Order: sequence, then structure tokens, then C-alpha cells
Amino acid sequence: MEEKIVRYDHPNGEITVLWIPERCEHAAVCVKSLPQVYHPKDRPWITAQNANTAELIDQIKRCPSGALQYELKK
Repeated sequence: MEEKIVRYDHPNGEITVLWIPERCEHAAVCVKSLPQVYHPKDRPWITAQNANTAELIDQIKRCPSGALQYELKK
């Protein structure tokens, strides 16, 4: 079965944050690292516009489960 991927485009047009819910271990590294972006109780729960591209990439690379990923747009 194909994994569900939820996409959150940043309004700057540089990056899209990808979330794969089935992989999420709920370690909360994202929430602790960028609380202005990740709000688990809200929908949508990711507000990518509240951080710049470099901040998002740095945080996403620290996701222990790989549930958060990103795509750069050239």
C-alpha cells in the first residue's frame, strides 16, 4: 500500500514540507525545534510560512522517524 503524503507548500515558493503520517513516532522533535511552525492540535498542523527555508531544512533533517521530509523547488 502506498504511503499517504501530506504536502505543505511554503508561500515563498522555495520549499514544500512533506509529512508521512504512518511514519510519525510522535517524538515531538519538530514541535520543540520550531514551535511557531508545528501545532499538533491545529488543522492544518504545519504552518510552514512561520519559518524560512533554512530553518525548516535544519529541523526536518532532525526528524528521527523520517516522517517529515522536504522538496526544494528550483
